[in-house]
Amino acid sequence: MGRKGTFNPPFPPGFKPAPAIPPGPPSNPMHCGGLHLLRSTGSGIARESGRILGKPSSLPVHVTFARRTSSGRYVSYSRESNDLDSEVGGNEYMNYTVHIPATPDHQPMDPSISQKVEEQYVSNSLFTGGFNSVTRAHLMDKVIESEANHPQMAGAKGSSCAVPGCDGKVLSDERGQDILPCECDFKICRDCYFDAVKTGGGLCPGCKEPYRADLDEMDVDNDRPLSLPPPPGMSKMERRLSLMKSTKSVLMRSETNREFDHNRWLFETKGTYGYGNAIWPKEGPFLDDKDDGVHELEELNSKPWRPLTRKLKIPAAIISPYRLLIVVRLVALVLFLMWRVVNQNTSAMWLWGMSVVCEIWFAFSWLLDQLPKLNPINRSTDLAVLKEKFETPSPHNPTGKSDLPGIDLFVSTADPEKEPPLVTANTILSILAADYPVEKLACYVSDDGGALLTFEAMAEAASFANVWVPFCRKHDIEPRNPESYFNLKRDPYKNKVRPDFVKDRRRVKREYDEFKVRINGLPDSIRRRSDAYHAREEIKAMKLQRETSREEEIAEPVKVSKATWMADGTHWPGTWLHPGPQHSKGDHAGIIQVMLKPPSDEPLQGTADEIKLIDLTDIDIRLPLLVYVSREKRPGYDHNKKAGAMNALVRASAIMSNGPFILNLDCDHYIYNSQALREGMCFMMDRGGDRLCYVQFPQRFEGIDPSDRYANHNTVFFDGNMRALDGLQGPVYVGTGCLFRRIALYGFDPPRSKDHRTGCCGGRKRKAAVAHTPEENRALRMGDDDEEEMNLALFPKRFGNSSFLVDSIPVAEYQGRPLADHPAVKNGRPPGALTIPRDLLDASTVAEAISVISCWYEDKTEWGQRVGWIYGSVTEDVVTGYRMHNRGWKSVYCVTKRDAFRGSAPINLTDRLHQVLRWATGSVEIFFSRNNALLASSKMQLLQRIAYFNVGIYPFTSIFLIVYCFLPALSLFSGQFIVQTLNVTFLVYLLAITLTLCMLAILEVRWSGIQLEEWWRNEQFWLIGGTSAHLAAVIQGLLKVIGGIEISFTLTSKSGGDDVDDEFADLYIVKWSSLMIPPITIIMVNLVAIAVGFSRTIYSTIPAWSKLIGGVFFSFWVLAHLYPFAKGLMGRRGRTPTIVYVWSGLIAITISLLWVAIIPPSGSTATGGSFQFP
Repeated sequence: MGRKGTFNPPFPPGFKPAPAIPPGPPSNPMHCGGLHLLRSTGSGIARESGRILGKPSSLPVHVTFARRTSSGRYVSYSRESNDLDSEVGGNEYMNYTVHIPATPDHQPMDPSISQKVEEQYVSNSLFTGGFNSVTRAHLMDKVIESEANHPQMAGAKGSSCAVPGCDGKVLSDERGQDILPCECDFKICRDCYFDAVKTGGGLCPGCKEPYRADLDEMDVDNDRPLSLPPPPGMSKMERRLSLMKSTKSVLMRSETNREFDHNRWLFETKGTYGYGNAIWPKEGPFLDDKDDGVHELEELNSKPWRPLTRKLKIPAAIISPYRLLIVVRLVALVLFLMWRVVNQNTSAMWLWGMSVVCEIWFAFSWLLDQLPKLNPINRSTDLAVLKEKFETPSPHNPTGKSDLPGIDLFVSTADPEKEPPLVTANTILSILAADYPVEKLACYVSDDGGALLTFEAMAEAASFANVWVPFCRKHDIEPRNPESYFNLKRDPYKNKVRPDFVKDRRRVKREYDEFKVRINGLPDSIRRRSDAYHAREEIKAMKLQRETSREEEIAEPVKVSKATWMADGTHWPGTWLHPGPQHSKGDHAGIIQVMLKPPSDEPLQGTADEIKLIDLTDIDIRLPLLVYVSREKRPGYDHNKKAGAMNALVRASAIMSNGPFILNLDCDHYIYNSQALREGMCFMMDRGGDRLCYVQFPQRFEGIDPSDRYANHNTVFFDGNMRALDGLQGPVYVGTGCLFRRIALYGFDPPRSKDHRTGCCGGRKRKAAVAHTPEENRALRMGDDDEEEMNLALFPKRFGNSSFLVDSIPVAEYQGRPLADHPAVKNGRPPGALTIPRDLLDASTVAEAISVISCWYEDKTEWGQRVGWIYGSVTEDVVTGYRMHNRGWKSVYCVTKRDAFRGSAPINLTDRLHQVLRWATGSVEIFFSRNNALLASSKMQLLQRIAYFNVGIYPFTSIFLIVYCFLPALSLFSGQFIVQTLNVTFLVYLLAITLTLCMLAILEVRWSGIQLEEWWRNEQFWLIGGTSAHLAAVIQGLLKVIGGIEISFTLTSKSGGDDVDDEFADLYIVKWSSLMIPPITIIMVNLVAIAVGFSRTIYSTIPAWSKLIGGVFFSFWVLAHLYPFAKGLMGRRGRTPTIVYVWSGLIAITISLLWVAIIPPSGSTATGGSFQFP
């Protein structure tokens, strides 16, 4: 790339290159085995060449950005080629690299500024690539139609260069202001500046005066110590791990005036001051640094150690009677079942046999559900202690910079038609505004459909975040979802004291309304834009055809693929509106776009600029990293639905930000409590937190009808069952709102797993021999053998062939350790280790991220088998959590005072049934797989195993439940009952079982905090789901396992719900589904049976009132549970015609009379019995 230097051609051994530059372009141009990226600014067509992913290269990956100016000259943006005198014309590429030694005429740009320059161009480029294809970076002129208004946003531009013939942009700082090296404020881009310095005598092209300041020196942070170059052979991740472990020396070097402070050195090292003399640790004054923990003597502990979390036990006045009642009811059930087996109904053995079998199963099912509830607990966090430990100035952290670990947040979406982009955008905005250190947050949006609509909606959200996020920080807005905030029914001005709040709120509300209109107009905007570009392409093709064809030839009609076009006038690499080859939902390239580039390391305070909508003085205006990701999809590959998309995000985020913790959210679940991340981090950073695989938050829902007809809130599960599991090994993973430890997702065993053995109800420790292995290897174990050592050479086989990904694993493990501020904290890290700045984002990093989201990357690896989200089940969430618990990890349940997250749930009956069907189908798959809790390892606690076993077996209760729901009707039809007679013993047992159940429900309501009405709604929908969706799931699972037949239950018709203004209009929509057939049959049969029973008893010579009462009581029990289902079939209140009820009654009476006439009661000789009207 220069005119003189040493040639280092990347040819294989034994190949002798040509001595001169080849006259034409090679067939497969390569640049140092790396990536060469060019953009033609005139035509808007990108021309790229590079290495094919998956093929190993012995040379490091280099990425070169270049653009063509209006004069036709190619200008390089890469720091590898700063000599601007070289020109590349047309498509001529060199298959060698020129290394230019440093000379007085050639001084390479300072790395601190050159890396920032590259990061700026990386964030403005759309990276694409995949299997057997070239990785390309397309430099975007603009991402959306409107202009980017935040310097971190993709497409943000500085001023145009004032040098004639150059269309480059002036380098801007973190505020978006131009960096001008001359006092005359002549605007010059980076390339022209170096051109002027090297070839123009260092004179400013504007004022013709020599430059007084160096551009490099204008942007160097003098407060930050310059890092030393990494040793040869050390990767970027290894260097970062080394820096974190040497935090003490870094802190000392970064002190003001750079003077050596002996007192601080003594405090930070193992030598400390005692009473007049230096006191050394007991181990001796000179030890090798095997323990990264900081040991402080009691003499220096001026403040007592305080935990971040506390365990709050249920009061004994509630939990003791609760446990006693469980035992009493269990004894009553055993005695009752023994009595039922002994006392047979000889007159109706078939009825007796079915009832006894069902009752035994119900008792077994109740026991499985009740045993894990023996030890429910509550937990609380202390955010003040978290701030004191991690964000308060201390001897280990003099500046008070945040020492909290990073968090990568995942948001998954697949179809913008089913998941509105406005909902997803609001979720993104709530994440960007979360109360957590900005530089420690990274948000990744997975668009599994590869839709341009989602891409541009995310870009619009990033643009609006420039206003919304500082507004939230300035006025402490809650919730930080703009749609929810502006629709709050409470007073928005309550507790607001700043005088400019009303003005700011009004302006931000107007901006949000315009933002919503832009989002809603995106589909039409994309369609019109694509049609316009398509028409232009057709005209070009027709002109080209007329120029190339002869006049006498008959021209065939021109066929141009109807592509989808981006805002900058180029093809969208994902799914097109009119699908074409390599541009459909199941066939498109991998895409990564950095929507918001990583923020600066230091806070960036806003100003009272008149251009801004609101006054942002003393408000941090930085935004977290925001990345759009759409993994590659190709025909013939199993992409494993949501689980595969989440695993792609795990790998991409490990390379780009590598947060040691991961929080995943559905696109319709947003952060309702801005401090929820801090609440979860209290558990991870507390003593023993390194053995926690995840922190599960409860799911809360909005838009549910006030009566919660179909138990959508599911509070019995989230506030009852999950709190109970928290007292064992931990709650199950429920798919969203979960804070993961990254290395737990990687399939590693928990630290000190060899020191623990599991008992019946809990774990007990045993002493094990100290392993003579490095600490990182002791913390990264994957296996059951006590003597097994982690072999790092096996990592590529498990995690794939990305060395960058493999190198990131020890870094993530180290960053996720709790603070070693107490002797009881095992496997900790020293304070201040995470205060070092992050690595700047470069093109080779993003290119590596493209390779790990390709469709082939998981081949012959353990992704989806042991690593990441587990494949093979529609309920991948439960299986993933089960695998972690099975390896010995623990989890906790974090219930915050203010709901952490909120989302939406289906309030329509049919949608709700299909949701339950999916869950139940996954449970059946779990039962028939290796994930059955009966096959769990010894590391899982007994009661936790019972809970997981119940997860897999509960759908089978539907078989016995549907039979039991027909028993009252069969009893009334036959004139028999499940017992010979309603004697006192049967009634006493029945009363005892019912009363204990009611008393258990009352106590459960007390310790869980739910309402009694919510408990009853849960009981009702348990029967509704058990007779419909659960039964269908069992049938579907059995057919799939036994016969390999897959069936689906689909919607067929829709009616009702015409009122658009009604918030709950969807509640009254009736969509017919085959799942409704069993409950409808049960309702009709029981109604007819009640009429038949009454008629039979009235017409009978000797009425058997006891059998009638027994049958009618149980029929009403069934109908009372199915009442919400029947109400849902009726549609909107008042819409059901009265004639429906009349005809239903007449049909029931007619059928009952016909039954009595055909089968008259015993003792009656004439048809119709002896009944006579007066």
